[in-house]
Amino acid sequence: MFRLLSALKNAWTIPELRRRLLFTLGILAVYELGLFIPVPGIDGKELGRIFDRLSEMSSGGLLNLLDMFTGGALSKATIFALGIMPYITATIIVETLLSNAIPAFEKLRKEGMSGYRKLHQYSRYATVALAVFNSFMYATMLETRIPEAFKVQIVQSPGLGFKLVTVLTMTGGMALIMWLAEQITERGIGNGMSLIMTASIVGRIPLALRDLIVHFGAGGPGRGNLQPIILLLLGAFFVFIVFAVIFVEQGQRRIPVQYARRVVGRKVYTGQSTYLPLRVNSGGVLPIIFAVSLVTFPMQIAGFVPQLRGLLDWFGRTSIFFNVAYAVLIFLFTYFSTALTAQEFIRAADDMKKYGAFIPGIRPGQPTVDHLYQILMRLTFVAAVYLIAIAILPDLLMAKMKIPFSVASFFGGTSLLIVVGVTLDTMKQIESHLLMRHYEGFFKSGRLRARR
Repeated sequence: MFRLLSALKNAWTIPELRRRLLFTLGILAVYELGLFIPVPGIDGKELGRIFDRLSEMSSGGLLNLLDMFTGGALSKATIFALGIMPYITATIIVETLLSNAIPAFEKLRKEGMSGYRKLHQYSRYATVALAVFNSFMYATMLETRIPEAFKVQIVQSPGLGFKLVTVLTMTGGMALIMWLAEQITERGIGNGMSLIMTASIVGRIPLALRDLIVHFGAGGPGRGNLQPIILLLLGAFFVFIVFAVIFVEQGQRRIPVQYARRVVGRKVYTGQSTYLPLRVNSGGVLPIIFAVSLVTFPMQIAGFVPQLRGLLDWFGRTSIFFNVAYAVLIFLFTYFSTALTAQEFIRAADDMKKYGAFIPGIRPGQPTVDHLYQILMRLTFVAAVYLIAIAILPDLLMAKMKIPFSVASFFGGTSLLIVVGVTLDTMKQIESHLLMRHYEGFFKSGRLRARR
């Protein structure tokens, strides 16, 4: 704790780092403010009560999952109701899938920074298109599906005018979120997209605690079901998940590397031993974020097409079909993100051969590439199983304990993994600024003496 406070104090004394921290906090404050600006013509209180009722239904679990990732904006029908998901989905489609499937996009990716900016511009266009589509479906759901299911009127003046206003305000809000995320990435600290999603999840903690107290309090539907021993076990399970996530996220497989003795001119460089670190979970939280983005797409289609509304039961949060599809997508995206790094191993093997480095027992060149890739595939399998367990098992266990969905979704692992992973990445970026100026960082492995 003292080390953490000392590192934060040192970060505040560096002018550039202080400006970046203040800029990031200011952007996040603007985002939190937008979560409370409602879309015109919607009864937000009645809509919030409907989402509370949906939290008790299996078919509404996915809606509440989306509401968690938007910081509660979806249940309040605010201008940020779409959240960051359209931006993530568009980035997956354009910069990951299409850039490997379409030769023109692949050529742009190989052009360096100029090609990346062009691809990123296409991602922005795709984000706007997805935002228009999602906001139109959301307006249609408020006008038709919710009144039919709950016999209440959410929209004060239904019609084309309401749909147009909803599409314009929510698409504009999505464009603003996209701009805020990019500003954090360029001028602040950390990845803007991940920090905005983390802020949305952390903002739901007080509401989750409130729902837990109301549900198991006097007069609540779960009165008497939560014994003190169960509460202690729940807390212990939460602590275990936190430590497990930190342990795996910080875990590395260190590949020994030996530098041969070299003679350059009149100088003789003796051989040195070092290691090549490979992270256990090299994909981080992206496989889960990508899986959530894709698994929610059928539900959005079902809310728009009346003939497909039966899919909502299939995609209930506790349904077997949803959990199997969720696990398969996480597994595939974990391996897919690893496969994209295959080119880096070829480059690393060439550099090792160029500088006279080798892995003991492995010949330089292609055998080194095959050896590294084989090790990474094994690590990726461990990471995929770890991500699936973190994302699914806690949700299933807490659903059996009849805990409110708002609490179960927070303790369910996905939220925790995102918060812990993004926090660790942000702390590493801050630490890199500290170490450049000879300050002590957050982690013991990066300890340097402070310059007096």
